[in-house]
Order: sequence, then C-alpha cells, then structure tokens
Amino acid sequence: MKKILVLMAAVSFNVMAAPVNINTADAKTISESLTHIGLKKAEAIVKYRTEKGPFKTVEELTNVAGIGNKTVEKNKKDILLQ
Repeated sequence: MKKILVLMAAVSFNVMAAPVNINTADAKTISESLTHIGLKKAEAIVKYRTEKGPFKTVEELTNVAGIGNKTVEKNKKDILLQ
C-alpha cells in the first residue's frame, strides 16, 4: 500500500508543476519543471541565456544543444519568458 501512495504522490507532483520562466530560473528549477529536460540540458539553457541574452521566443530553445522541436512543443504550456 505504501508503494502505491508514494507513486501517486510522485505522479501528482509531476502533473502539477508550475510554469517556469526560462529567463530567470536556475538550472535545478528548470529541470524540475520541464518534461525531458534533465539537469545537464537545464544547465545548457542557463549557459545559452548567459552568453546570448534572454530568450525572446520559446522556439529559440531549439538553439540549445540537445533540445529539439518535440521537446519544445511538449513543454510550451509550462514555459514563461517574462
């Protein structure tokens, strides 16, 4: 019974993740908030915005190594720019 409750809590948390501002959030927050974005990709997002400036569009995320159109589409509703 405990295993089921833990699994249900994990699923509920993941579904209810709050949108994240990719122009201000740290890598840990980005990786916890977006689907298929682990810590390494989140660190690449932070590095990209540090070097190139803030993201102007969500689609600009595809300029970050390892992030493609499918990943952007899956996360679009959870990404904030301002």
